[in-house]
Amino acid sequence: MTKILIVDDDEKIRFTLREISKFAGFESIAVDNGKQALAQLGEEDFDLVLVDYYMPEMDGLETVKAMREINREIPVVILTVDERPETVSRFFAAGATDFSLKPVRAADLISRLQINLKLSQMTQLQKEKKREVLTAKGISPSTLQLIIDFLQKQAGPVTLEEIMEGVGLAYPTVYRYITHLLDEGWIYTLSNYRKIGRPKNQYVWKGIDHG
Repeated sequence: MTKILIVDDDEKIRFTLREISKFAGFESIAVDNGKQALAQLGEEDFDLVLVDYYMPEMDGLETVKAMREINREIPVVILTVDERPETVSRFFAAGATDFSLKPVRAADLISRLQINLKLSQMTQLQKEKKREVLTAKGISPSTLQLIIDFLQKQAGPVTLEEIMEGVGLAYPTVYRYITHLLDEGWIYTLSNYRKIGRPKNQYVWKGIDHG
């Protein structure tokens, strides 16, 4: 059963949100502040978090930012009476997935929750399929991320030898992963023409401008 974490300092609203969740077929746990929410998120698995914007001590934005340190993928929907564009932008900058307006309307809220849960499920399925494809190609996600992190930190083009030294992996391994990144279009090649010998290929993470 889908499990939702509800965070709101108003007892009546917590009760209402739990009843709405129950009606929609969701299991829910409700807490009254951000610190309790972080503790729950660290101890249990949830499918979505519903958090109030205006709360004492630790407001919704602070709570969401702290949640993203624990879980970067869980959908987080903020409840708010303030729908000004600048406020909504702050929600998304903090790491929220969506927002829903107060006063709460059951049908609207359930629709929001269902949409965000569906999108989250689709994202997870895509990631699982991607992992399966990588495994079939002999690509380890952790090793791939190691090389990607190295490339993203570079101020300029790097050779295979520099990548090997930077990540501590052998030539055949680095070559296989660089070939994969080229095939996926995540990096591109620059040829360094020297006075003697063949040009030496260098690799650049896309998005870096080298003129």
